[in-house]
Amino acid sequence: MFRLNLFRKLAAACGMTLLATAPAWAALPCEEDPNLSRVFSQAGAQGTFVLLDGQTGALVCHDAPRAQVGFLPASTYKIPNSLIALETGVASGPDFALRWDSRRAPRQDWWPRAWTQDHTLATALPNSVVWYYQELARRIGAARMQAYVDRFDYGNRNIGGRIDDFWLTGDLRISALQQVRFLQRFYTEKLGVSRRSTRIVKDALLLEATDVYRLSGKSGWTGLEPAKDKQIGWLVGYLERGGRVYFYALNMRMAQLSDGPARQAITKAVLRQRGLMP
Repeated sequence: MFRLNLFRKLAAACGMTLLATAPAWAALPCEEDPNLSRVFSQAGAQGTFVLLDGQTGALVCHDAPRAQVGFLPASTYKIPNSLIALETGVASGPDFALRWDSRRAPRQDWWPRAWTQDHTLATALPNSVVWYYQELARRIGAARMQAYVDRFDYGNRNIGGRIDDFWLTGDLRISALQQVRFLQRFYTEKLGVSRRSTRIVKDALLLEATDVYRLSGKSGWTGLEPAKDKQIGWLVGYLERGGRVYFYALNMRMAQLSDGPARQAITKAVLRQRGLMP
C-alpha cells in the first residue's frame, strides 16, 4: 500500500494520470522517424503523423510534440457519434435514413454536392454529411452524449458548446496520439458497445480493399466553413494486412480546398515507406 501511495504521489507530481485500464504500452515514447519528415517535406505540408503497431504497441511519429496537442476532431468525431447513435437507438442500423431539410440545413457554398440529398448512416459516414450528424446529435442529447464520451475516454471529454456542433466549433479536443488509442479500443471492441454497432461503423469506414490489404479511415476538416479558427485537416484510421493491424492519425494545416487529397496521399506515402502497403 505504501508503494502504491508513493507511486500515486510521484505520478501526480509528474502530471501523469493513473488509468487502471490503460494498456501496458500507453506510456511508450513516440519514436521520431526522419523518413516520415521527408514525406511531409516533399508534400509541402505541416502537421503530424502517428502510427501505432497494434501487435507490439510501438509508436512511430512525425513531430512528436504536435502529436500530443489537442485539436477539434471535426468529422473524425463521426466515428463515436455513429456508435453512440446506434447504441442509444437513435439510429436503428446502417439503413437508418434522414431527409435533408434544406430550410433547417440550407446548402452552403463549400458543401459537396453529395450532402444535398437524403442519407442513411451507411452513406452519411463515408460522405461526411454534417447536417445528418448534427441531427443525430440533437436526438442523442447532451446527457447521453456526455456519458458516452466519458465512457470512451474520448479526447478531453469536453462537449461544451452547442450539442450539434461541439466537435466543429466547441470545446472538444483530441490529439493524434489519443486518436490512435481510441481507434485501437474501437477496433478491438474495448469501448463497451455492441459488436453489431462496431461492425456497422467498421463497414462504413472502409476506404480500399485489395487481396493484400484493407485500408479504413475517416477524414475531418475544421475551419472549412466560414470560421475564425485555423483550418486543420485530419485523416485517422487503420490498415489491416496479413492478420495484423496498424492504427494511424494524421493532422495538418489546411489552406484551401485543393489541400484535401493531400491527407490520403501523405498517409499512403507513409504506409508505403514503412513497408505496410505495396
